[in-house]
Amino acid sequence: MLFIIRFIMLTLAMIVLSIYSIFYCALSPRNPKNTYHFARLFSKMSWMVGLKVTYRVPEKAKEYGPAVYIANHQNSYDMLITTGAVQPKSVTIGKKSLVWIPLFGLIYWLTGNILIDRDNQKKSKKTIKDVIQKMHDEQISVWIFPEGTRSNGKGLLPFKMGAFHTALQAKVNIIATVISSTHQQVKLNRWDNGEVIVEMLDPIDITQYNKREIRRLMNDSHALMLKKYEQLNKEVKRPDNNNCCG
Repeated sequence: MLFIIRFIMLTLAMIVLSIYSIFYCALSPRNPKNTYHFARLFSKMSWMVGLKVTYRVPEKAKEYGPAVYIANHQNSYDMLITTGAVQPKSVTIGKKSLVWIPLFGLIYWLTGNILIDRDNQKKSKKTIKDVIQKMHDEQISVWIFPEGTRSNGKGLLPFKMGAFHTALQAKVNIIATVISSTHQQVKLNRWDNGEVIVEMLDPIDITQYNKREIRRLMNDSHALMLKKYEQLNKEVKRPDNNNCCG
């Protein structure tokens, strides 16, 4: 019964958000401020799936200025969890196919996030150049999931180089955000699905690396995030498997 109630609530919430996004974004379509607004709305839906999300985001984060934010990507619940850490004047970069996800795809595009065609390397490179130019012109940040796909319980996957190319070419710092494991944590027929911790780390100073040290920057970032990921997984409060409602 609880599963059905939650499924209906989530479906209705997505429908309402989709309709609201059309009218809200019509006033300023694809403006970066829309991304922050809707990210906050999505993060407020985490209670619907029985999750308590603890955010550890530094107060000074709003003063960081343009940066490349990176975060681990686990599953569909990321849109209710990671979104709470999104800062003003920032957009995400996602694969082009996201636009075809019912309801969510419409919101994702209207709010000003950037879509890239990963199957077309030439177009992807041009998009990255355009992103860098936009970062400088509009003083915005971008969020990239460097694993390139959902980890689905496989831990922190190896990183792809796109985020680090972008940071070095744009000459902006990298800011890592780490989310504790949520693999098989959410059961929609369980009242309490436990805690998730989202922690934003201090900026990685890009001036320590030159343009030929992309791999070193990538490996250093991965090591930093993996250490924090393992630490958070030891600290987080897991759900009581007996606390279910059929």
